[in-house]
Amino acid sequence: MPSPTSPSNQTTRTIPVPFDGSTVPVLVSEYGAGRPVLLLHGGGGPVTVDAFARRLAAERGVRALVPTHPGFGGTERPDRIASIRDIAALYAALLQSEGPTGVTVIGNSIGGWIAAELGALGTNAVERLVIIDAAGLEVPGHPAADFFSLTFDQIADLSYARPDAFRIDPTALPEAARAAMAGNRASLLTYAGKGMVDPTLASRLATIAVPTLVVWGDHDRMIGTAVGEAFANAVPGARYELLANTGHLPQLETPDAVLAVLDGFL
Repeated sequence: MPSPTSPSNQTTRTIPVPFDGSTVPVLVSEYGAGRPVLLLHGGGGPVTVDAFARRLAAERGVRALVPTHPGFGGTERPDRIASIRDIAALYAALLQSEGPTGVTVIGNSIGGWIAAELGALGTNAVERLVIIDAAGLEVPGHPAADFFSLTFDQIADLSYARPDAFRIDPTALPEAARAAMAGNRASLLTYAGKGMVDPTLASRLATIAVPTLVVWGDHDRMIGTAVGEAFANAVPGARYELLANTGHLPQLETPDAVLAVLDGFL
């Protein structure tokens, strides 16, 4: 991929990724140059990680690659990409096609679930994982919130330690943005299911063989801290960091704290 001329710049292109006998177009934004970081967004789409990617590039001298999961951000979702494991396999093929090595994979929410599945695939390009407030792991007595039944205000209440600072009024958004949000929601349901768990995930977490950091917000009421602890316990040798006064999207709410724990890990 071409590198921007400065860390603050962004380049975006659609990459035809070889997958399952044909190709799947993946929209990838790139920030900065240096050590490669694959940054995976959650159900809110790439907007939830774009600002953090810029900071990583500008302040930590990395090459941040932000793919848009097919079906998110107004992109098309091919029928053959229909699960979290499909996306992980697609991104393994993306890394193989584009050629970066020593990649740190960072994912939030379903992006953290994708990161975990990518780590379990044993892809040679992946050097380490950072799993942030991830969905996917079934922990008895600690289900994820029923996202698809919630209003936007309820989502904010459960997602942030300071929800009033992050509320949005979808009716005030442009029509294209509202359409993209609807596409995000439909794709999230297809990939993760209503409960946003995979009962078979724990067995694959046990096979992850790269250094792994699990980061969780202490005020995450979408996916509680018990799930974060279970993630860390399931991945051999994983390190667990609990962030104070932080909800489900630490890279948005407390990015300085995330950068601090990444510095200690990377």
